Amino acid sequence: MKKLRVGILFGGRSGEHEVSLLSAASVVNAVDKDKYEVVPIGITKDGRWLTAEHAENLLQGKPVHEPRHLRAGDPETTPGAAVLAQGESVVVPPEPVHRQSGLVPFQSDAGLTRRASDRAINVDVIFPVLHGTFGEDGTIQGLLELADIAYVGAGVLGSAAGMDKDIMKSLFIAAGIPIVKHVTILRGAWEKEPKKVQKLVESKLKYPVFVKPANLGSSVGISKAHDRKELGPAIEEAAKFDRKIVIEEGVGGKKNKAREVECSVLGNDEPVASVPGEIVPGKEFYDYTAKYLDEGSQLIIPAKLNKAETKKVQQLAVQAFQAVDCSGLARVDFLMDPKTRKIYLNEINTMPGFTAISMYPKLWAASGLAYSDLIDRLIQLGLERHEDKKKNQYSR
Repeated sequence: MKKLRVGILFGGRSGEHEVSLLSAASVVNAVDKDKYEVVPIGITKDGRWLTAEHAENLLQGKPVHEPRHLRAGDPETTPGAAVLAQGESVVVPPEPVHRQSGLVPFQSDAGLTRRASDRAINVDVIFPVLHGTFGEDGTIQGLLELADIAYVGAGVLGSAAGMDKDIMKSLFIAAGIPIVKHVTILRGAWEKEPKKVQKLVESKLKYPVFVKPANLGSSVGISKAHDRKELGPAIEEAAKFDRKIVIEEGVGGKKNKAREVECSVLGNDEPVASVPGEIVPGKEFYDYTAKYLDEGSQLIIPAKLNKAETKKVQQLAVQAFQAVDCSGLARVDFLMDPKTRKIYLNEINTMPGFTAISMYPKLWAASGLAYSDLIDRLIQLGLERHEDKKKNQYSR
């Protein structure tokens, strides 16, 4: 039986580049090699696409050397990547000055006999293990839709909505899902009238507040402001990463720290939720350092919740998944007031950290689905979604 060729797409230009490398390495090691042939596809931090040994070097943290004597369109060249779509390839240029951008069809040079399909990345499905901007926000999903390639995870809409914390919250409100009080501001407004923005925030929210870039993950750019003095620097930090900034009221107030509960969701039209887990951060909150660098945080699986609370978290997780039109996978994060035990939905992550010790796969392992089996199921869900989309009619 012919093996399916799975392209593992990793790296990217976001602040979560290194997290993506960790996730992709785990997937590559755990995927069933008897069933799938793995094709590594890397994207450097400056947007260059890599395949073959150059992608392997990126994945292993080795220096990536610019290959020479290769023509544009060859998959080994770093200025762009050829992506196969039914025998045709698409070249994705980087961001050079004074050059056409977008998707450019590749055509063979006159007098050369090698077919475009010989130089393209011939895969059956892509697993985009990309986190954050230009990977989890619908951009890469749009490219794969245009190329008509099956892929794992949420589509363009679900990815974009799940990435933008402002839009996400609007969809949660429309679905009747409880969320924390928040205010969204624009970087331009802060730069022009900081005092007015400060007054708006303090009129709507109580300290402490969490200040976040609207479009980023892994807690990059997030700060906790305990008072007015800390608010300005927190907004400045978040404004480095996005034009929209979401400011949320801290659950539990000044005296109590919110409990952080997470739940994994798997499926397409009929998603199911895992057992919930709880994170006890080693720091004041679960920031980037606590997630990936320090070892002081604790993961409690299953979370210490009663049966009703567990069921509530699972129901809300599935509702959140459906509210943003997600598919494949998502990790849904909650905040619980330690005093009232009220549960608030914090956010959804459509491509969560995916190492073997990340919360998403660990929750499924605790629910009876092993890591390698989870990868297999996600690939099948991506293929199923692609087949279902083929039923659509795009012309009269």
